[in-house]
Amino acid sequence: MPTPIAPALAPAPALAPSTISVLMRRALGVFGALAGLALLAALVTQVTDQIAAGRFEADEYFHFFTIQTALINVVVLIVGGIEAFRRTVDTPLYTAVRASIVAYAVVTGLVYNVLLRAIPNDDGYVGPVWPNELLHVWIPIFIAVEFVVNPTRTRLGWGTIGIAVSFPLAWVGVTLLRGAIEGWYPYPFLEPMGPAGVGGVVTYVLGIAVLIIALAALAVLVTRFQHRMPARRSEHPGHTVDPPAA
Repeated sequence: MPTPIAPALAPAPALAPSTISVLMRRALGVFGALAGLALLAALVTQVTDQIAAGRFEADEYFHFFTIQTALINVVVLIVGGIEAFRRTVDTPLYTAVRASIVAYAVVTGLVYNVLLRAIPNDDGYVGPVWPNELLHVWIPIFIAVEFVVNPTRTRLGWGTIGIAVSFPLAWVGVTLLRGAIEGWYPYPFLEPMGPAGVGGVVTYVLGIAVLIIALAALAVLVTRFQHRMPARRSEHPGHTVDPPAA
């Protein structure tokens, strides 16, 4: 008996993408791959600059949520660029992962620009500006916009939300455990001994979790809306659907 596909990743029947949609998909794939390479260059720049300044600590740098999700973004964006020329529609798994990084990228941008931008480093270090802006402003904007305008995503199920929130929850758990043992926290709002106390930590974590859930739900809705539009056009004789791409 064949194994059923998980509801969160189960593909829904859809019309074949039009020639215009496929061309748009490939163009966005190229831009995505270039964004992934630029993001990788930003990370390399940060690491090399911190090494030159004598302050690079690998176990701390690579523990930041921003850095971990940036590394995920590099892989997902470059893979997406390749897949744009191999397939006419994203696989359910890739679409679910892509929806997840939309939530992570937007949260990263919001948290940094609202809570962290004005906070200097404890040692007074000031790194190169462009990698920081790319990580916290331009890449989040690109990832969110590209997901919305790309017409070749698979229709997602609501179980995608569970996939999206699982990594951040695991990261918070490991981070708080490490902080309790070593006394080091990557972000000030996660410090139980900080001004906001344990209650503040719980409030921030719950608030960010709710935001990730909301963003993941919005990404699911985007894929569902995209799949309703061609279906509606095909139901009306006055509207036609472009022929499938060759």
